[in-house]
Amino acid sequence: MLRKQDALDYHSQGRKGKIEVIPTKPCSTQRDLSLAYSPGVAEPCLEIEKNPEDAYQYTAKGNLVAVISNGTAVLGLGDIGALAGKPVMEGKGVLFKKFADVDVFDIELNSHDPKEIIKAVKMLEPTFGGINLEDIKAPECFEIEEELKKTMNIPVFHDDQHGTAIISGAALMNALEIVGKKISDVRVVFSGAGASGIACAKFYETLGVKRSNIRLVDTKGVVYKGRVDGMNKYKEYFAVDTNDRSLADALKGADVFCGVSAKDLVTKDMVRSMADNPIVFAMANPDPEITYPDAIAARKDIIMGTGRSDYPNQVNNVLGFPFIFRGALDVRATQINDKMKVAAAMALAKLAKEDVPDSVIRAYGGKKIEFGREYIIPKPLDPRVLLWEAPAVAKTAMETGVARIQIKDIEAYKDQLEARLGKSREVMRVFVHQARKSPKKIVFPEGEEAKILRAAQIVIDDGIAHPILLGDPKIIEQKVKEMSIDLSGIEVINPLSSPKYKEYVSKFYDYRKRRGITRFDAERLMKIENYYGMMMVREGDADGLISGLTQHYPDTVRPALQIIGHKEGTDVVAGLYMMIFKNQIIFIADATVNIEPDAKQLAQIAMLTAEKVRQYDIEPRIAMLAFSNFGSTRHPLADKMRDAAEIVKSKMPSLIIDGEMQADTAVSPDIINEIYPFSTLKGGANVLICPGLTSANIAYKLLAHLGGATAVGPILMGIKKPVYLLIPGNDVSDIVNITAMAVKDAQLTD
Repeated sequence: MLRKQDALDYHSQGRKGKIEVIPTKPCSTQRDLSLAYSPGVAEPCLEIEKNPEDAYQYTAKGNLVAVISNGTAVLGLGDIGALAGKPVMEGKGVLFKKFADVDVFDIELNSHDPKEIIKAVKMLEPTFGGINLEDIKAPECFEIEEELKKTMNIPVFHDDQHGTAIISGAALMNALEIVGKKISDVRVVFSGAGASGIACAKFYETLGVKRSNIRLVDTKGVVYKGRVDGMNKYKEYFAVDTNDRSLADALKGADVFCGVSAKDLVTKDMVRSMADNPIVFAMANPDPEITYPDAIAARKDIIMGTGRSDYPNQVNNVLGFPFIFRGALDVRATQINDKMKVAAAMALAKLAKEDVPDSVIRAYGGKKIEFGREYIIPKPLDPRVLLWEAPAVAKTAMETGVARIQIKDIEAYKDQLEARLGKSREVMRVFVHQARKSPKKIVFPEGEEAKILRAAQIVIDDGIAHPILLGDPKIIEQKVKEMSIDLSGIEVINPLSSPKYKEYVSKFYDYRKRRGITRFDAERLMKIENYYGMMMVREGDADGLISGLTQHYPDTVRPALQIIGHKEGTDVVAGLYMMIFKNQIIFIADATVNIEPDAKQLAQIAMLTAEKVRQYDIEPRIAMLAFSNFGSTRHPLADKMRDAAEIVKSKMPSLIIDGEMQADTAVSPDIINEIYPFSTLKGGANVLICPGLTSANIAYKLLAHLGGATAVGPILMGIKKPVYLLIPGNDVSDIVNITAMAVKDAQLTD
């Protein structure tokens, strides 16, 4: 539970507030400053004067949203004023940036006059690509948004209205599917007739709820035809002929309750009076109209959602506004229309039916998450929301004619969105695309493991590979059923009962009979999935193998060496890690296999690494690391790195490699240019060869845990055919990515 002081400390400690402005271009030299400001800045100014659309080319306008509020309806705090609402607006900016890489300036307007606010916001249009209105009370918020949408040529979106409507609308569609009710037949009761309540009612009508089946309830009771007290034109739209006068009256026999009002307005008896399989969205914050425990106690057949994160089905606006604006900005939409809002809701509803990534499951306590009564909308921390919702919004903007630019390749656009989530996702998406061009047969010896089964499902659905699972078919079938996944058509092999078992035993015995393997050993080992899988790869029955999720490295490396063997021209096997930072990629070897390699082995490791890195379309620049720079300290541990570099140079003279050198020298072009200008390693190294397993292992783990890098690997080098290692901590997405890498490797060995 959060304490008051926790919240105050969070906002006040260190740099005050939650946001800052960071330059996106270098400003470290006089030339940089001349380009950033006078005189260089005049050139883009003149271009924009000639063509206003060039503002999107030369300024941040296209990725900049204004979060604007007058503080009259802040969270559950009410009219606390513009200044007091500023922490909320800053927070909104943080969410925009965190979830969709949209930049935000928060603007607090000290006025209660809608006309003043409209005038102020209109004048901001040259600055921003979009306007997010926030925490402005009803009915003024309706007037403000309507007028701004009419007169401004950029998207205007009042999140308090439409955010809750879109997210709860997605939840409604899935909930109705689960209970087997048609949206045109259900009766819906809304508690709250402010911005959110009116917007939810209108959006539900757009989705298919009949207006005659809607009951709107405010502090005066049911909105009915002929009522005078507390009415306005927005409420009047939902006035119906009914004898219901109270919330309790309206809820009798209702199918759906949508609450955006105040706590404790709904009792257990009211919930009991609803129709079979009632859907209750009690979304008042921070305390709902009825608590989750009370609602569940009242009805066992209920589907319940709240605005809280500590209960299932959280209706959280963060699932909407960052991604809606992302899609709208990326096509330079002039507005966010109703069809774009529906597209956002549909995308969320569909995503909830997809397999949930391990990273999301871990973020929410590690419990199983799957589509059903307790999971009808995606979790707010699910990174896939960006890749589903923003493209849906952008595509609909183009289809409805409000987009000023066209995205011709939606898949390429998704790649760009993936890059916004981090360079690691961008890099992995490249492997996935390449794998899809020619999927290969990849065998998984740990075929009974749940993570492998889930990864296999994704691999099949995405067309990455043709997975082969080793294990007991009955166990796999049972797990697949329990996990509600579809692996129909996938090849499952039990080594012992396989028709190939005896053939593999004989061939393995022939390979190894003069290396200590008896016929009995061959029969015993071939029952082990790793050995059987390696034989599949050797004999061409599979193109690659992925294993290690539940085992130590030697349990995979040993059978790989015995059965598949070393790559021609080398007698070394090594492990490579790809370390993906925000703006660069660094490769580190050998972090998994060779404890104290000598100069000859290090040279082979460097050459294997160079070959592998080139397969990833990256030109290697290799540094042989030590604790000295070019002979500054003579020691056998340093000498072997220099000797290894010389061996490589003699065999691969075109390869950029140098050493021995210290790690900071290797990655700092300034140090090399100033102190060691003779070095061939210009521009800094992107491949680091460490003197031993200890240093390499320490380096990659520190970079991963303290340096903010994403570690991809270990990538096994020096084996004739693709064998990739997993580690126990790998999640499903890791396995899918490594499968894509294995497929690309197999494509190259065809």
